[in-house]
Amino acid sequence: MQELASPQAWAYLKDNPTARLVDVRTRVEWHFVGTPDISALGSDVIFNEWVSVNGTPNPDFLTALTNAADLSTPLLMLCRSGARSLAAGHAAAAHGFTTVINISDGFEGDLDGQQHRGNINGWRHSGLAWRQS
Repeated sequence: MQELASPQAWAYLKDNPTARLVDVRTRVEWHFVGTPDISALGSDVIFNEWVSVNGTPNPDFLTALTNAADLSTPLLMLCRSGARSLAAGHAAAAHGFTTVINISDGFEGDLDGQQHRGNINGWRHSGLAWRQS
């Protein structure tokens, strides 16, 4: 599976209007941390939890994903740091999605020396559009 950092993922979405961004974080993260905003690109985000806030896998993940996008639709997978989205991306590829790209630095990015996210890389750190509810 291909991986792109957030700025390259934004460029990919801009250059490929049929591509979809899939945010696999939990509802709690979407509500309290924020969500990517790709409306300027004429698209919207597919919000589909990979696991719930208590760590339980979402048994409907692939069904919901297939209902939201065709198997030929390029998918860019996003989570907090790139780990859950990588696992979700592998599942999507195994299910038959032909182009699946993991956003390697996620929405909040890698941990810094003080164990904080958002200071090194990630969607928000890169200055890409996002919103808070």
